Amino acid sequence: MRTMGLDVGSKTVGVAVSDALGWTAQGIETVKINEAKEEFGLERIGELIRQYEVTTVVVGFPKNMNNTVGPRGEASQKFAALLEEAHGIPTVLWDERLSTMAAERMLISADVSRKKRKKVIDKMAAVMILQGYLDSKK
Repeated sequence: MRTMGLDVGSKTVGVAVSDALGWTAQGIETVKINEAKEEFGLERIGELIRQYEVTTVVVGFPKNMNNTVGPRGEASQKFAALLEEAHGIPTVLWDERLSTMAAERMLISADVSRKKRKKVIDKMAAVMILQGYLDSKK
């Protein structure tokens, strides 16, 4: 009974999962996608859903600062719908404003090199999205 968190971009999807009790989020991988070619990595994400026995997926929903939904937000809505359709799993859209910036600041403060940050930033953003959701449930 785990929850998965996803940070959806146009080229990658950061993936995090909760522990079995739903208290903490851990980053597990970054899935390469190609939004322009409509290659969304749904097969790999499905494998991870089964492997970790995920029951709910939280998809980061990047709203604009004025609370409107822009192109990235619409892309997240579409991704969530595709995921539900492909794997029959409930999805939750979670406001993720500034999660990538917060992840970047955390990695910089930990003195992670720019090259290494680029490899883990999406996974770290997924952790922050999922942890925010888990904390709201307590």
